[in-house]
Amino acid sequence: MSTCTKKVLIVDRTWEGTSVERSVLDPAGVEIVVAPAHDEATLIEMVPDVDAIIYCFAPITGNILRAARKCQIASRYGIGFDNIDRDVANELGIVLTNVPDYCVDEVADHAMTLLLAYNRQLILQAETVRKTGWGTIPLPSHTLRLRDSTLGIVGVGRIGRALFKRASAFGMHIVGCDPHVDVKLVPEGLPLVSLEELLGQADFVSVHTPLTDETRGMFGAEQFRAMKDEALLVNTARGPILDGDALLDALKSREIAAACIDVTPVEPPPPGYELLTLDNLTVTPHTAFLSRQSLAELQRRTAGEVALILNGKSPENIVNPEVLGRTRATF
Repeated sequence: MSTCTKKVLIVDRTWEGTSVERSVLDPAGVEIVVAPAHDEATLIEMVPDVDAIIYCFAPITGNILRAARKCQIASRYGIGFDNIDRDVANELGIVLTNVPDYCVDEVADHAMTLLLAYNRQLILQAETVRKTGWGTIPLPSHTLRLRDSTLGIVGVGRIGRALFKRASAFGMHIVGCDPHVDVKLVPEGLPLVSLEELLGQADFVSVHTPLTDETRGMFGAEQFRAMKDEALLVNTARGPILDGDALLDALKSREIAAACIDVTPVEPPPPGYELLTLDNLTVTPHTAFLSRQSLAELQRRTAGEVALILNGKSPENIVNPEVLGRTRATF
């Protein structure tokens, strides 16, 4: 085992222990320090002597990055990187990394599961049988024959394409919308249409876009009006892609039939969050990424990026390639 000469601060995570990370970083000579809290003040106090930051959901502000005078890399447990100040990282020469493909199957499975559970009314039927017995709930009137229905996939990246394969197995008609996708990557049999066309055609709409300035709030009142009244919206991407007030209004007025989401416009939702009181909303707590295999892969690869950078090697996935040539790291 190498003598530790570098230090990484793990800001936050949603699992116990760091044994996987240690198995990668100890041999690379990197000491792990775990933050006791992830508020800005605590992190500003802890980062001045660290060479790297690993973070998950905590916001990594410009103030934190400026205080991290030695930091060469901020490595995210996950795909999205909307919770770090990229502009300040670029200014300071800090490399940002992520793990863009660790949970593609899991998120696609989760989106398909939400669609199926809603369409078959599984949760309500199972709870009713348990509480009040057999035959005490009307048959689900909204249930569709899937091979006669249309799925609209908004965002045809890795996860959107994986969902296409799953939905195709059920014989669904599927359309996609993605103005930025490389058309060579679009699967055969997946026509691309405008968002307006997709919303007008789809019985089920599943969101798989990254959260950017362009996509923040892209589902607002206008988009909900464009959807069918009986349509289901599924979101396993990022909560703020949906305008929270518009979603609340659309669900309360039954402008759309229902939504099944793994992420919320405000996350975590505060006590008394009105969206969570609606009977036509199903929420899971940002767990679409989860399987035993995906979690172990996430820990290993996130730590691996730190080990590579701090040992003068190029990382696998650089989020901010514009920083190359003027980084604090040497690789």
